[in-house]
Amino acid sequence: MQHDLIAQARTWLAEDPDPDTRAELGAIVEAGDTAELAARFAGTLQFGTAGLRGELGAGPMRMNRSVVIRAAAGLAAYLKDQGEEGGLVVIGYDARYKSEDFARDTAAVMTGAGLRAAVLPRPLPTPVLAYAIRHLGAVAGVEVTASHNPPRDNGYKVYLGDGSQIVPPADGEIAAAIDAVGPLAGVPRPEGGWEVLGDEVLAAYLARTDAVLAPGSPRTARTVHTAMHGVGTSVLTAAFERAGFPAPVLVTEQAEPDPAFPTVAFPNPEEPGAMDLAFATARRAAPDLIIANDPDADRCAVAVPDTATEGGWRMLRGDEVGALLAAHLVERGVSGVFAESIVSSSLLGRIAEKAGLGYEETLTGFKWIARVDGLRYGYEEALGYCVDPEGVRDKDGITAALLVAELASVLKERGRTLLDLLDDLALAHGLHATDQLSVRVEDLSVIADAMARLRAQPPTALAGLAVTSAEDLARGTDRLPPTDGLRYHLEGARVIVRPSGTEPKLKCYLEVVVPVADAAGLPAARARGAELLAGIKRDLAAAAGI
Repeated sequence: MQHDLIAQARTWLAEDPDPDTRAELGAIVEAGDTAELAARFAGTLQFGTAGLRGELGAGPMRMNRSVVIRAAAGLAAYLKDQGEEGGLVVIGYDARYKSEDFARDTAAVMTGAGLRAAVLPRPLPTPVLAYAIRHLGAVAGVEVTASHNPPRDNGYKVYLGDGSQIVPPADGEIAAAIDAVGPLAGVPRPEGGWEVLGDEVLAAYLARTDAVLAPGSPRTARTVHTAMHGVGTSVLTAAFERAGFPAPVLVTEQAEPDPAFPTVAFPNPEEPGAMDLAFATARRAAPDLIIANDPDADRCAVAVPDTATEGGWRMLRGDEVGALLAAHLVERGVSGVFAESIVSSSLLGRIAEKAGLGYEETLTGFKWIARVDGLRYGYEEALGYCVDPEGVRDKDGITAALLVAELASVLKERGRTLLDLLDDLALAHGLHATDQLSVRVEDLSVIADAMARLRAQPPTALAGLAVTSAEDLARGTDRLPPTDGLRYHLEGARVIVRPSGTEPKLKCYLEVVVPVADAAGLPAARARGAELLAGIKRDLAAAAGI
């Protein structure tokens, strides 16, 4: 066993093109650290519908140049097999460690395989890449990003020519093509021959952002913005300037790209403490709202002044922002279909139904939401919003921020706030309260054991509410393809349990709906919603053994 591991490591070392990971792996081999070698050579990073994502480092279970070159070679082989020889592949990247190297390697592999490659000019938001694919008529796109993962991670996200992320069966076919790649020495990687794009694509994207706003709408909302050490600052501020909004006040400590993410434990606005600097800035600047992007700026978080909250600022849940934007678009008279994934609040369906609009529910992820026929607006509870599907068939934290700012401006002119509109929605449709039970694990078997336990012994009641139906989503439904998940319907509540597709987490999505007769009943309804959510969370954790 030890001899096999060292032999595998030496074979890997011999073809590793990166001096950093060569030195790292060489030191592990020299030290005879078989436990570390076993972790790195236990298999290979699996390419799926999220592409690749993992910790940076040497070996097939880590993100590194060798893994990326194989992924690019497999993607190139798949594209050629689809008849796309000579087609354009556009490549974007964020500001994480090794992102630019991975982008350059991808461009070299595509060029060597007889495809054309074009690389975005610098680290830019993921939605700019998603836009560029269709704008340039590319056959595929690659974004090198780990989104809001910890600093030690990186990732590789693949889009096809429709501008949407890959879904089955393409993911499996690309994975098989990656597995078929032989020694790296056989993968042609010329020193040049690809195009590095100028700012024309970014300019076209920014021009398109205007399309999400109503002509002549008020643009008075004042914002504080944090890019969370990512790539969003320059693009968001340019979009706000074009639209005529006041210049956002920047959270200066987090405004510039920094792959170390020094001020946050996790660069995700949803994580505890991540918004502390934004709240501190807002207490000084007294804006109408806070807007936060995650590091690749495809997500948008919103916080609002709230005297009832400690510190005076309250983060809105993704489901709350999702409903607010839907209500705003309805008031603007849009047509088309509203869509969301199964883990998001059922309130969107009620808003769409009352407005006479189409509504679709999809599996988790914008790869599914973006494919809904006639889509006008789609969102997911994890702070993702697609507000211009003709421009960007993915979540877009820049255009979502513009639409939130427009809504806040409209309400401000009426002497109202986003919280007032949330109250209106609760009165019209019932109070929809959501929460999440999320467990991060070191050992993935914990997640598998929890899912197995729930399948073997499904709960019959949670927080005193009877479970009226239980679905194993692995079997699929009449509207959804199979996925690893469980869905429980309760009397006035809904629970979904699934493993995360991008992080080592078990995620449980909880929703309760409490009827409200009038505005005077809102405080009691909120208290009841919070009580039920806490009870469901407690009982579900016990049932899952987590």
